Amino acid sequence: MSTTHVLETPDVSLAYDVRGPLPTADGRPPLVMIAAPMGAGGFETLASHFSDRTVVTYDPRGMGRSERKDGRTDHTPEQNAADVHHLVEALGVGPVEMFASSGGAITALALVAAHPEDVSTVVAHEPPLLAILPDADRALAAEGAMQAAYQENGWAAGMATFIVMTSWQGEFTDEYAAQAPPEPAQFGLTMEDDGTRDDPLLSGSSNAITRYRPDVEALAASGTRVVIAAGIESQGTLTGRTAEAAANALGQRVAIFPSHHGGFLGGEFGQRGEPEKFAETLRDVLDGGN
Repeated sequence: MSTTHVLETPDVSLAYDVRGPLPTADGRPPLVMIAAPMGAGGFETLASHFSDRTVVTYDPRGMGRSERKDGRTDHTPEQNAADVHHLVEALGVGPVEMFASSGGAITALALVAAHPEDVSTVVAHEPPLLAILPDADRALAAEGAMQAAYQENGWAAGMATFIVMTSWQGEFTDEYAAQAPPEPAQFGLTMEDDGTRDDPLLSGSSNAITRYRPDVEALAASGTRVVIAAGIESQGTLTGRTAEAAANALGQRVAIFPSHHGGFLGGEFGQRGEPEKFAETLRDVLDGGN
């Protein structure tokens, strides 16, 4: 059974869903699943594999059902972490366990640094921390080129460049920078342009997220168990490399999950990973395996 709620703060009307009872039936903390810019809808399949747990999902501010009140269009880890902090407070059940993916993994790292009492264990899956890569300048330049393609030619051009960027193996090189712009048609994308330029993934409005540098000292002192994770198919790609860099900064090894960046997806957004195996691995990691 799932119920939908709206948490009102001065900045946002934050929509979230609770699957299962609160307080939980077995006394175990709720499992909160977060991402960014993806909202709650992307966790439908993964949540279904945790029917024995109370699972909470939400839409980040400005996404899906969560309407902003602050008049801003940018997205930062600090904003998102503050929202999740208010959400955990609203649940009223003490520290939660958390699975956080992509930009949501960066939100989780910022949350633990600021409010370690909120989370007992967080699995941070492929945080796109471009600024901590050894080739950060080139990675950020590649991101800038993707954003320029979007601004100049629309969503399909930006998304095609994003796909090429995130699937590139290894450090960004002169060879990468010298490539001709990819053709959207090779990825099944049409060049229709609706004229909008506010996509949070492509527009640059989330630059503060990919440029975030985790507070390693605060994370180490937090008392929260932080696990950096990545899909086995992501090894060598951009977010596989950022996961490795984050794990190295924290003095740990990456927890390897099945599939790729969207390995928990079961058809959401037309993408499919290995959600059943992914859920099994997540359950094992939450139970202390790594």
